Amino acid sequence: MIHPFLQSIEDELSRNPIERHEDLIQKIAGFIVEENKSGERPKLNFICTHNSRRSQFAQTWCTLVQDYLDLDVAEAYSGGTEVTACNERTVAALERAGCTIQKDGSNNPVYTVSSDDVEREVKLWSKVFDDKKNPDGRFAAIMTCDHADQNCPFIPGAAIRVPLTYTDPKYADDTENEESAYDATCRIIATDMLRTFRIVKELKKNLSQS
Repeated sequence: MIHPFLQSIEDELSRNPIERHEDLIQKIAGFIVEENKSGERPKLNFICTHNSRRSQFAQTWCTLVQDYLDLDVAEAYSGGTEVTACNERTVAALERAGCTIQKDGSNNPVYTVSSDDVEREVKLWSKVFDDKKNPDGRFAAIMTCDHADQNCPFIPGAAIRVPLTYTDPKYADDTENEESAYDATCRIIATDMLRTFRIVKELKKNLSQS
């Protein structure tokens, strides 16, 4: 069940509002609303080097947060500059956050992420950002790591590019801080997706009332 996890973030935000990445989050929210206004369903492609940790968290929470907020306004994708696999530590952190996960395959397996309290599910596996399963035009390229942002100066087909970057929890692999590092990254990305779609919801409400 993911609602308790997301509600705990909302409770924390109500006590201590944060401004981290505020301009970037506003840019993403604005892109979503403008695309919706023109009758389009915006596509968000979250990109990091290996498509194994941060971009997978972002794709997951971008999808599930919308369900939590009773929204259906954007499609989430992810990719990397090279193919590896969705890291098992990423999967474990999502499970600790309340997700139910089913694994299919062994070499770059596909993980189906779901929860009893949401209707949508997410399929995660590692792929390049321009994989045929990903959008090839008029999407938001959201760079979740500095390395990918610096080494991919041009993303073909992107309508906008947003450097919404996070520290790679890989630094804590095989240490006593591993779980806490992955949980922190999972939570901060979920927080930013909640902030983004709260803004989207408010903007759409204001538009409907004008």
